[in-house]
Amino acid sequence: MTQAIQQPVEAQPFWLEEYEAALTALDAGKDNWARTSNAERLQILQHIKDNLLSVAEGWAETAARKKMIPEGSPLVGEEWTSGPYAVMSACNGYMQTFAELERKSYLDHLKTRELATGQTAVRVVPHSIWDRLLLSGVNAEIWMQKGVNRGNLAKHTAVEYDVPTVKRKGKVALVLGAGNINAITPLDVFHKVFNENQVVILKMNPVNDYLTDYLKAALKPLIDRNALRIVKGDGVAGAWLTEHPIVEELHITGAGATHDAIVWGPGAEGIKNKEAGTPKNTKRFTSELGAVCPTIIVPGPWSRADLRFQAENVATQKLHNSGFNCVACQVLITPKTWNKTKTFMANLKSVMASSTRLAYYPGAEDRIATFADHADSTEEVARGSAPACVINPMQSDDYFKTNEVFAPAMSTLAMDDPDPETYLINAIEWANENLYGTLGGNIIIHPRTIRKIGKKRFEEIIAEFRYGTIAINAWTGLGFLMTPCPWGAFPGHTLEDVQSGIGTVHNTFMFENVERTVVSAPFRPFPRGLLSLQFTLLPRPPWFITNRKQDKVGKLLTRFQYKPGWLKLPRIFLNALLG
Repeated sequence: MTQAIQQPVEAQPFWLEEYEAALTALDAGKDNWARTSNAERLQILQHIKDNLLSVAEGWAETAARKKMIPEGSPLVGEEWTSGPYAVMSACNGYMQTFAELERKSYLDHLKTRELATGQTAVRVVPHSIWDRLLLSGVNAEIWMQKGVNRGNLAKHTAVEYDVPTVKRKGKVALVLGAGNINAITPLDVFHKVFNENQVVILKMNPVNDYLTDYLKAALKPLIDRNALRIVKGDGVAGAWLTEHPIVEELHITGAGATHDAIVWGPGAEGIKNKEAGTPKNTKRFTSELGAVCPTIIVPGPWSRADLRFQAENVATQKLHNSGFNCVACQVLITPKTWNKTKTFMANLKSVMASSTRLAYYPGAEDRIATFADHADSTEEVARGSAPACVINPMQSDDYFKTNEVFAPAMSTLAMDDPDPETYLINAIEWANENLYGTLGGNIIIHPRTIRKIGKKRFEEIIAEFRYGTIAINAWTGLGFLMTPCPWGAFPGHTLEDVQSGIGTVHNTFMFENVERTVVSAPFRPFPRGLLSLQFTLLPRPPWFITNRKQDKVGKLLTRFQYKPGWLKLPRIFLNALLG
């Protein structure tokens, strides 16, 4: 066993003894965990579901209170869907995988197709009758990297389980938790313990370490098997863990600056090390680090109702979780001469003005002020007692292209639009070449415009959009909530230029060598979509900030994920329609 780091007694921080004990237990248990049978993992996941159900309401209500959401507000639903619901859904996904992992027979149920680029796409949503009913019209495909095809897909799936059970060796991983979306931390843990067969010491983010007791209760089956320890601590404590010799791998969801400080060192030391190409920390390090994410509005035959509905869509992309999302829309690209742009923008500002949710995340006020200070001109959308949403026309200052604001602020860019296809190509090229990061990009486009461009040609165009998740008439945040989808940057970033990070998480089917996820949703909600032959039952989506019943829908969906059943559907549909 690796010798523990010693410090003088008088210098030892309060957390040192707890951390050492946690690491010692994990180090002793790592090989046993790696050799745990699929049958036992199924039992563990069911126990996690049982425990999660018992704490879900307390989790969601506590999170809502800490995020300053008023009691009884529909916005409490955000804490259900981006908390217990997503974790419960992931449990189900992993259970399905482990039940058929022996010969990877679950791959037989996944539809594949060849893309216009020659790559292979695997459809992961819809995958069940429940998907077709509850996510009616929503589609998610995983686009594999070149060289992966139907014939060799199994060789690029669940590769850790190709090693005979008795020969598996575990590792101790450190997960540094995110402070904004409360499902991130347990889902990052799941990826390490299930996809990669590693045990985890999870250090909670101080912003949301109020979740610690809920997570310890829900994930107790992993703790009991020495596959997990959950600890609190500040940045100093986290830095100590990153350098501990028992910790073999690292994962962070957070800021690029934190990542670089760990890899290269802080301040002048880090700059020197990075220039010399000599990292201070050489452990394998995966990450999800945010981006300056774009949304492209494509001109087309939109109706008045379309303009309003899609304004709600974009407002959600910006203001969900009060704007504190790594994948929030930060640059809105619009067609310059389209005669509907002015109406769309007016609708967008109206929806934003109706969202009076307070800014809970530390530093938001300073980040908004810095954003405004860099702009030659800004427009403030007043939102009652909440901070105004600051909007500025994109300017030559690189600040707006390279800094994730992580607050209610965004830039707009009006681009020439000689025709929809040329406009879309140019908008994609501009985003690729100018915006920092590759986490998520959104395209909002009328189905008739796609048909005019041609489905194959449209596929070729979006293949050039270099983002880890692309959403068509949806928000890439939906790709986060659907845990069969890999979540992370477009492949190719390096430690020297990490941008949105390295590697992916979630991915309950355990695919390797993925390139991106492409999510699509109906352009029009039910029942209006039926008039344009969009056969979907999805009304206003429950993740929209304008949904009036999302608190009830979020709770009902979480309970449905715990134990699906036909008798639970009527209440879900009723509240969804009323939303």
